[in-house]
Amino acid sequence: MNPIKAKVGVFGIGLAAYWPQFDGLKERLEGYQRRVEDRIAAMGADVVSAGLVDDAPGARAAGDFFARENVDLIVCYVGTYSTSSQVLPAVQRRRAPVIVLNLQPVPALDYLETDTAEWLANCCACCVPEISNAFARSRIQFNVVSGLLSPVEGYANQYHERAWNEIGDWVRAASVMRAVNYSRIGFLGHTYPGMLDMYSDFTMHHAQLGAHIEVLEMDDLHKRVAAVSDGELSAKIDEISSVFEIAQPGRDAISKPVTEDSMQWTARVACGLDKLVSDFDLQGLTYYYRGLDANANEELGASLIVGNSLLTARGIPASGEGDLKTCVAMMIMDRFGAGGSYTEFYAMDFNQDFILMGHDGPGHIAISDQKPVLRGLGLYHGKRGFGISVEFKVKTGPITILGVTQTAEGKLKLLAAEGESQPGDTLQIGNTNSRLKFGLDPATFMDRWCEEGPTHHVALGIGHQISQIRKLSRMMGIELAVIG
Repeated sequence: MNPIKAKVGVFGIGLAAYWPQFDGLKERLEGYQRRVEDRIAAMGADVVSAGLVDDAPGARAAGDFFARENVDLIVCYVGTYSTSSQVLPAVQRRRAPVIVLNLQPVPALDYLETDTAEWLANCCACCVPEISNAFARSRIQFNVVSGLLSPVEGYANQYHERAWNEIGDWVRAASVMRAVNYSRIGFLGHTYPGMLDMYSDFTMHHAQLGAHIEVLEMDDLHKRVAAVSDGELSAKIDEISSVFEIAQPGRDAISKPVTEDSMQWTARVACGLDKLVSDFDLQGLTYYYRGLDANANEELGASLIVGNSLLTARGIPASGEGDLKTCVAMMIMDRFGAGGSYTEFYAMDFNQDFILMGHDGPGHIAISDQKPVLRGLGLYHGKRGFGISVEFKVKTGPITILGVTQTAEGKLKLLAAEGESQPGDTLQIGNTNSRLKFGLDPATFMDRWCEEGPTHHVALGIGHQISQIRKLSRMMGIELAVIG
């Protein structure tokens, strides 16, 4: 899936009264601003510039421009002092999140040799508090990034690196926000009956995320599975064979061989899922259908794990049990480049202080520590039907879990924690499962996590992602609780 670029609107600020007083100052600041715009574009953003704004009419024009361009993020580059009245209108029309760049061109002034013109070319810090006050009182969502504009030879450039790392995180968060805002998520079937934490209000997702929820029938999938050609089926079997190892029956009583018939049917259903995603232009999918007495819906619903694991690895997150909120969490993690595998809490290990986590549904096989395994199961515990399941564990190293839950007031809420995926034995029961160690002992971690009112599923991804998740939550106005 092609990554979605954030559309970033950039404007610089200064004071028109300075230009006739100090020759060349405006042009110098415009050069600095071009440097900022080029650097943000190099981060993968689609940059649109309103130029240097130096009076109130110019700010209004910039605001109208950003609204027409439908930008996701507005960057205010502070070149020199500007009154806040000629800055606020530039961000009021679109009401997108704002990043105020307080980036000084030099590490320090040569105080005895610096005249007024040189000071004004470096006094970006002067008006940042004033602008912050105006934005806060106007309920504009904003953040300030302070540091050094460019690296300077012979200096430790931690302030340059810190600032641009922060800016990079904001741009990536804006890209993820746009991906979520413009996503279409399919809801196939219904939620697993009785899981109160899973029940979701579709309107809530439309209103708070901007996403579209496409309600699908099992008939929509049946039709596409029936239309699969012999060539498509053969190609899908080849794909599955190249991606997965085939496991022999294990010691678990429900473990069965992967038969030729079950492989053919699983591959056919995977082809149908590909068509479903294409025909409805889906960027995510959540599904569950119980079925009855081995009817067609039960047979179909029991054969979705492999195809949905392949979709998830392609960047189309698929969550089981009709868990729409965790599908959103998986999408966020995937768009941050972290994967995002459908996961729940399995067990606590008090001998080695880790938590075993996994799930019997689809997994993000792109973040597996080795070639994932297909295991035949004679039944799915707690569900109807039987078929082929996916087994793997996540790569060892840093990990992040992200959950999406809902408060009593009907607000979506993010929960996150960072930890480590550790090597070692895991269950061989046809499920994804990994040994995850967090900064707290298992008992304390579980207590703290549950205090936040989570759902029982999360998206498990690689790398430490909370810095970026924190920025996304702030941009989208969604509460974030970090455990650890």
